[in-house]
Amino acid sequence: MKAEIIIIGDEILYGQTVDTNSAFIAEKLGELGIEISYKTSVADDVKTIVEAIHLAQSRVNLIISTGGLGPTSDDLTLKGIAKAFKRNLIFHPEILKKIEERFKARGLEMPKINQNQALLPQGAKALENQLGSAPGILIEEDKKIFIALPGVPKEMKAMLEQEVIPLLKTKVGKTKIVHRKIRTTGIIESKLYEKIQDLLKDLKEIKVAFLPSYQGVDLRLTANLKTSSKSKDAITQLEEKIKERIGEFIYGYDEQTLEEVVGKILKENGKTLSVAESCTGGLVLAKITNISGSSEYFERGVVSYSNQAKMEILGVPKELLDKSGAVSPEVALAMAKGIRQISKTDLGLSVTGIAGPTGG
Repeated sequence: MKAEIIIIGDEILYGQTVDTNSAFIAEKLGELGIEISYKTSVADDVKTIVEAIHLAQSRVNLIISTGGLGPTSDDLTLKGIAKAFKRNLIFHPEILKKIEERFKARGLEMPKINQNQALLPQGAKALENQLGSAPGILIEEDKKIFIALPGVPKEMKAMLEQEVIPLLKTKVGKTKIVHRKIRTTGIIESKLYEKIQDLLKDLKEIKVAFLPSYQGVDLRLTANLKTSSKSKDAITQLEEKIKERIGEFIYGYDEQTLEEVVGKILKENGKTLSVAESCTGGLVLAKITNISGSSEYFERGVVSYSNQAKMEILGVPKELLDKSGAVSPEVALAMAKGIRQISKTDLGLSVTGIAGPTGG
């Protein structure tokens, strides 16, 4: 099955809102073995929406749109869908009742304008929205599936997982596609490629994608063979060869985070950690404490942004700051030693650097 994602909204096109919906949808569809062939962004305009739907119908089996299902005058997706499928909009009292009950549960009176959200194209099925007022829309026609979801990410994600994915599972059956993500840090993308490029030559069964980020480079391996077991075997064989080349840079797999892996290592070795931050202003602390069970190994953290704080709290000598500067290996080491000493932990970690273009 091939899919197209249509993102509807002027705010997306003009960069006023960042589109995170398409990435989430693509990831979830990929897990089902559905190929994402296209992603389209269109304006809040009926004619444009109709054209986008018709184009998608000509090239894929599954279309999922997000955005434009609100009750206001600039929410034109419903009209666009009705026109694209040549169907009248039908009022559904049962949908209106659910919307009214949702407002009532919040202690609010439903504005009359929300009655528009009880309209559906004739023959369409409403998809339950547990978190908002706009229902989703499902239309099956000519062996193709069209699904419209709200643009609010929280609502869209819940509806995709609760309503859409179970439906699609009945359509696609068991997936043969297998994904594996190898997560690395401490090596740049070009160097990583150099180390494994010969392994990637003439690969017919597996696609390899390099996904760089500020934290490191992920390698995503994708196999789509005759059976899922054959896909897994092919992935495993390539993964073992890659590990032989770059094992020292691999910190985790799939959705494991660096802070999660570090926490696991600390737990397994019975070690404790304390942190002193400067320019990151608590970012490292937040990541560490966001992991469940971090209290078993994390003792405390300090944000010593100013030189005065570094001296008073961590005991960094003034002479060292004057000589080497706050952003230096020497001061970073003194900060780590200081936080380790005052917290009496096995390990001390520090971060210092230049914050922003002015060095503030």
